[in-house]
Amino acid sequence: MKQKPIHITVLVDAGEIPPHDPNFEEIDKAITEYHVIQTLREMGHTVTIRGFTEPLEEMIAEFKEHRPDLVFNLTEQFEGDRLFDKNIAGFLELLRLPYTGTGPLGLMLCRDKLLCKQLLSHHKIRVPAFFSFPLQKKIRIPKNIHYPLVVKPAFEDGSEGISQASVVRGPQALRERIEFVHDRFSQPVVAEEYIEGREFYIGILGNRRLTVLPPRECVFPSEEGPSLLTYSVKWNKEHRQKWNIEFTDAEVDPEVLKKINRICKKVYRVLHLQDYGRVDLRLT
Repeated sequence: MKQKPIHITVLVDAGEIPPHDPNFEEIDKAITEYHVIQTLREMGHTVTIRGFTEPLEEMIAEFKEHRPDLVFNLTEQFEGDRLFDKNIAGFLELLRLPYTGTGPLGLMLCRDKLLCKQLLSHHKIRVPAFFSFPLQKKIRIPKNIHYPLVVKPAFEDGSEGISQASVVRGPQALRERIEFVHDRFSQPVVAEEYIEGREFYIGILGNRRLTVLPPRECVFPSEEGPSLLTYSVKWNKEHRQKWNIEFTDAEVDPEVLKKINRICKKVYRVLHLQDYGRVDLRLT
């Protein structure tokens, strides 16, 4: 049954609107915003694009005057601060606007790596051993720590702040990397046990009933090259080509895949995800 066309406002980060193409009409652009907007148009919907920006009073007035049937929320930050992603979802809820994606609670839980790991551990979901190093406090390295560790900013995503130098193999390297992240990102640090294994990305759709998509895998074939999804691996095609790194469909034993799917569904529920999400894991 064909769905009735509706009016959809695609809400994006203001800085992602290209000045030369504010209506996202170019084709063959490998950018999420383009894919979503073009697909919605091909489905027959009326699409408007709105960057989330100050003054908020103008946005409130605009949404009240031209109320969409649905807001497709593609925002990730507000004025450069990713911690505000949950507030944008809260803004839409206060206006009683139906929107896509996870709500304020889920975004908060997923944004804070320390809180996320603590919550998953509480629900008996295995995560790497981890340590937290708050900002503006003396760095105290635990004696019972096991190396190597991966050092990450607590609130970033998209592999920001992660390079091969994030993998540290001793207390001095750990201290130096913590200081670097504190200085560069002005936020707490999470240092987690480095886990050897295959790296999978599991997409999930739904709410009451969940659909788990086939797993994707990032393959790191070179022992001299990157061994985890650094910022360069994720976003730099030339860097991936240099080290023969590939994103590919994962081949997994059916029984193992059932276990992976079961765990990912549990993660999805525990973190209060909505509509769609992705769970990253390593298979050892």
